[in-house]
This record gives sequence, structure tokens and C-alpha cells, in this order.
Amino acid sequence: MRRRRAERRELEPDPKYGSELITRLVNTVMRKGKKSVARRIVYEAIEDLNQDNKEGDPVEIVRKAVDNVKPKLEVKSRRVGGATYQVPVEVNPHRQVSLALRWIVHYANSRKGVPMAKSLSLELMDASNGTGNSIKKRDEVHKMAQANRAFAHLRF
Repeated sequence: MRRRRAERRELEPDPKYGSELITRLVNTVMRKGKKSVARRIVYEAIEDLNQDNKEGDPVEIVRKAVDNVKPKLEVKSRRVGGATYQVPVEVNPHRQVSLALRWIVHYANSRKGVPMAKSLSLELMDASNGTGNSIKKRDEVHKMAQANRAFAHLRF
């Protein structure tokens, strides 16, 4: 018998911007429980976005970036009669945001020779404009789901 499902905890809105999305971004950037370091990185990145983009709310740029990166479909492995199929499934809205933030932070982190705050602001700016590595990743995931739609009837 399986255990019960984990309950999702409510996140407190970010103290500076009052946004739950920023809190989730901070938590995604955080390593080894160092939240103050993660907050500083995210706040610097948002300030950097503010400098580059005079008009518009920087939190709105982050929201737009996440909306652009969110995947609608993904593939999950499903074993049927000894064969493993990649079955396309729709992505839960909470997971969409999680994946988008994870990809943005990952690709920001992979930019070498640039401070994390700067690379995060660059990746967020690219994502909000519909370019960048995180957008490529989303397109890759969608392409994979599209290629395997023949197995959609095996959905669970």
C-alpha cells in the first residue's frame, strides 16, 4: 500500500515584493539552506532587471519569464508488457511553475564567468523576451511530447 500524499505547504509572500512567485524563486536558488544568500542573489537580479528595463514592474518581468518557460506537456515513462513507452501527459500547473523556475535557475547557473545575480537577471530577461536556454528546454520537452503522441492512449 502506498503512503498518503504529501500536503503542499502554503508559502509566505516575499517580504520585499509581496509575491509568492519571488519566494519560490528564492527557494529554487537556495543551496544548503542559505536563504539569506539566495534572497540577496534574487534581489540583486531583480534590481538589475529594474536598471535594464526602466518601464514596467520587475516582478511582472519575472512572471512573464516564468509564463513563457512553463511547459504544457511532458513525457512520462510507462511500462506496458515489457516495453517502456514515453507517454505524453499534461503538466500540473504547480509543476509547470516548478519546472520553469528550475530550468531558469539551472541555465543561469551554467553561465560561467558571470556572477549568479547577473546571470539570473540575464536569463530572466531572455525568458521574458521568448529567447534563451530555458525557452529552448521547454521547446525540447514539447517536441518530445509531440513526437510520442502516438502513445497518448496509454495515459494513466
